[in-house]
Amino acid sequence: MLMAHPALLTDLLERYEALSVLHAEEGSAGARQRLEDVSYTLCIATGTRDIDSALAAARRQLSGARPDDDALMADA
Repeated sequence: MLMAHPALLTDLLERYEALSVLHAEEGSAGARQRLEDVSYTLCIATGTRDIDSALAAARRQLSGARPDDDALMADA
């Protein structure tokens, strides 16, 4: 199974958290759509089908990742 690069997962988690707050504060259609988009991307990146599983998988993958692990980016 392919695994997303730790930097991508970190970015997606940060965007999800920020958009969750924005959606809770604004409740606008735009904020909701952006939250749905990042949720979908997190699911794809982690190979899961729902956001709770995606968040757990991303955090689990990051907890085992080395901060400077660029192995997946080498020779790209």
